[in-house]
Amino acid sequence: MQTLRRWGPYWERTISLILILASLLLAVRWESPPPQALKFQANRISASETFNFVNWEIKSLARKAAFGLLAPQRWLDDEAGARFVLDYLDHVREADRIAGEIHQRYSDPEIADPVAATTEERAALDDLRHRMERESLMAEAILGEQVSSVLQGANFGLLRQILPPVTGDFTSLPYLLIISPRNHIRSVYQRSLRTGFTAADQTALEREIEAAKPDYSAYVTAIGGLSAYPSMLLESSDIDWIANVFAHEWTHHYLMFHPLGMYYMRNAETRTINETTASLMGEWAGQEIILRYYAPFQAQDKAMPSTIEKEEEEEEEPAEDTPAEPPRFDFRAEMHETRVNVDEMLAAGEIQAAEQYMEERRQYFVENGYQIRRLNQAYFAFHGAYASHPGGAAGEDPIGPRVRRLWALSATPHAFLRRIAPLTTLQELKAEVP
Repeated sequence: MQTLRRWGPYWERTISLILILASLLLAVRWESPPPQALKFQANRISASETFNFVNWEIKSLARKAAFGLLAPQRWLDDEAGARFVLDYLDHVREADRIAGEIHQRYSDPEIADPVAATTEERAALDDLRHRMERESLMAEAILGEQVSSVLQGANFGLLRQILPPVTGDFTSLPYLLIISPRNHIRSVYQRSLRTGFTAADQTALEREIEAAKPDYSAYVTAIGGLSAYPSMLLESSDIDWIANVFAHEWTHHYLMFHPLGMYYMRNAETRTINETTASLMGEWAGQEIILRYYAPFQAQDKAMPSTIEKEEEEEEEPAEDTPAEPPRFDFRAEMHETRVNVDEMLAAGEIQAAEQYMEERRQYFVENGYQIRRLNQAYFAFHGAYASHPGGAAGEDPIGPRVRRLWALSATPHAFLRRIAPLTTLQELKAEVP
């Protein structure tokens, strides 16, 4: 009885406090962004087009867990594993070829019944897709182990275990919506959209957002990878590209446990440092993977000319009337020039002139073989974050050169990643690399 009396006032105060808090919560009006706010409008317009990450994660993790119980890749040596991956990529290439034939026949106005005309191709593609679905888990596991081996050799990991573990999933990727103000280039909104967006879908969504928010530009684009877990990887037949992207996305996973990854969405500076870092790591590790595992399989496409042929070529003099070959189109240099000029126009308040100029330049790129659907402020806000090489869409970017210099000054990739992982702003980067 003494105990109950001693605790009585405590419980009375606790219950009273709970009731007071409950009353306050009921009285609070939870505020949402005002209807005219950019985020509110963009979320409303794109709500039906968003990608369902929860469903994808559940399916992917279940798929990986079931395969991991067996882990049949353990019984393959390095050569057999690389051969399996290359065979899988051959099937990807063949599937792309058949799909292209089917698309061509459906587009041919002279074919009255494209369904009947593609019966064999569609059956062959279905069979190949089912085979690829079975093979992809093994290919993903082998590639993950190859990336892990390269990272271990560079002193990453703990007790020969790479953390977080390297894993990827060849899958249909979501599209990405980027929004930038029209008066300066800066990503202020990003959202992942469903897979399978057509060019018409992309243009329609961009126009709807820009109609609702006239001071902003919108851009919807396909992507090559996404740092979900497992990494979402675009299905490709290019082993050089795949090796690069596998390591690129792992770098994003690693940085999630450091300020550079934790604050990725804080501002454009952090995103540019992060993406440039991942690009440099991907390029380095990708090259190491190719040299270690795939170089023996890469055929020599061009035979070296004989000594006699070389001497004959050196003795020949070009005829005076031989027209000079036109200079090769340099995409990075041309895009760099475009970005620099656009930045100058926007800084001077010449928004409409900048947008007209970007459309003229877009047509120029198309004429030279680069099928750019749209070139606007949001395009540069997205592509300008990847600054692992000079020039390109980053323009006169102060971040890329400093990240590249830090890479050059670091003794190893591991040392580079340790030095840059705490940095999230240009000011911090300048302090590290004056």
